[in-house]
Amino acid sequence: MGLRICLVTPFAWSQPHDVNEHVAGVAAELRPLGHSVTILASSNRARDLAAGRRALLDGLDAELVVLGPAVPISRRSRIGVPVGARANLSLALALGRFDVVHGFEPGLPSLSYLALRDAQALSVATFVSPDRLAYPPGRAQRERLLARLDALVATSDETAVGAATRFPGTYTVVSPGVDLALFEPRAKRNVVIAEWRPAERALTRSILTAMEEVPDWELIFLRTKPLTGRPTIPRAFRDRISVRAARDGESRAPLFADAAIFVPALDGLGRVSLEAAAAGCAIAAPPGTKLQPELGGAELARLAEDDAFRERRQREARDRAAGQSFEAVAHDLDRLYRSLAGRRRTAREVDPLADRDWILCDLHMHTSWSHDCTVDPADLIMYAEAVGLGAIAVTDHNSLGGALETAELASGRDLVVIPGEEVKTDGQGEVIGLFLQEEIPRGLSFADTIAAIRRQGGFVYVPHPFDRLHAIPDPATLHKHLADIDIFEVYNARLLFEGYNDEAVRFAGKYNLMVGAGSDAHVLQGVGTGALRMRAFDGPDEFLLSLRSAQVLRRPRSLVYLQSLKWVAQAKERVR
Repeated sequence: MGLRICLVTPFAWSQPHDVNEHVAGVAAELRPLGHSVTILASSNRARDLAAGRRALLDGLDAELVVLGPAVPISRRSRIGVPVGARANLSLALALGRFDVVHGFEPGLPSLSYLALRDAQALSVATFVSPDRLAYPPGRAQRERLLARLDALVATSDETAVGAATRFPGTYTVVSPGVDLALFEPRAKRNVVIAEWRPAERALTRSILTAMEEVPDWELIFLRTKPLTGRPTIPRAFRDRISVRAARDGESRAPLFADAAIFVPALDGLGRVSLEAAAAGCAIAAPPGTKLQPELGGAELARLAEDDAFRERRQREARDRAAGQSFEAVAHDLDRLYRSLAGRRRTAREVDPLADRDWILCDLHMHTSWSHDCTVDPADLIMYAEAVGLGAIAVTDHNSLGGALETAELASGRDLVVIPGEEVKTDGQGEVIGLFLQEEIPRGLSFADTIAAIRRQGGFVYVPHPFDRLHAIPDPATLHKHLADIDIFEVYNARLLFEGYNDEAVRFAGKYNLMVGAGSDAHVLQGVGTGALRMRAFDGPDEFLLSLRSAQVLRRPRSLVYLQSLKWVAQAKERVR
């Protein structure tokens, strides 16, 4: 079954760009695999803008949807995306109902970054150049974006290493991709193509020196970037050297088809070298060329003088490129997309306990068994009943004693007490175990803590997962253990910033996780300020069934007031 896939490029579709070529080539090959693929982009062509408006009005039934005019972007830019384009992006993501949103170069302030930040779908980020990694500037923003990414992709090992410095994680490396039919080689002539960069004078000098040794060869300096000027051609070479500008594959294909040798720039486009290899050019880029540019010229001279060596290198280049077609890249991404689809849990049946009464359940609170709380278990029971709670989970820090004591005191009453423990892991935040019988020691790894909960038949509850003012699991840990999470806390009444709860709501909705809510109360007055409205249950199995139709109830009180009460209680305890 095909997926609905959205590819988002940060660069203007009206201008040639290596990222846009990658996006277009991948989209063309994903569609034959059964996927519905929509490209979202910006453009300064009037017809593209008009077609984009029509596509949004018609329900996004188009392969390319232009969301607004393009603005200059770079790693030094902070211009941002126009308001109208942002609104159109939100509309497109809502209309598309995509299974996967795939943004390219999200390290720039662009549509790609916004799409990955706001998407409710599974999200994939591809990094093409390590030079485009300056955004978002703040660490918290980067961590928030990283938490929303399901997969990281790079188009080279070098880019993966560079990207991992700001967006750490495991990268899938794919080829930039090439159209093998477009770059079909022809009979070769004595022509050398060199990708030119104005700052790479040493390489240019070595190429000109090599050309002196092979007087029957021609040289083309290829300009692949705009606004880079033109190389100065010595008078003695003016009948053998020309300069050509070719910023896209279609304009480069006829040049490479006839050329025998290609000399890549030290800081050139990876796509251009791949295109030259596909066209059967021998690549003059021996190891160490970046440190010693003169090696590039020496390799050029050797290739031009030795026909057998040159022909062998041409065959090797063509063979390497044969496995890097857009079709091969599309198959790699298809496997990646389908592996991610298993992360999202299937929709659950609605209200399996429809014949039961509704109760209020607070799944996160503390007693005097926690080091930072003075609430007596007996007082907790009376207060919980007084505020109308039908069930509570007592989850003391690294202690099960308070939960067991509260459960024993509540025996025979209408209030259901779930024994739990909020366990501090070894550097990956906290995990709550519900329905426990034995205390779990602090300091275990995230995985070992989960295993300890499972051995008791308990449920794994992840509290305040995005509260960056406390220790929390990093994005990689959350994604790695998605299948192990039974309940995901989407509302914690004690969080200073409501945006942390909103982030949890978005995350749980994305993966169809079972949601939880709690007051995280450390004083009686906080009990019940966060809860679930759920069906009455009897035992762990019915508890999970009841969660399927549970509704989050927010009854917040002033956090300053509650925190003040906590500090006063702790001060009194120290005086005693």
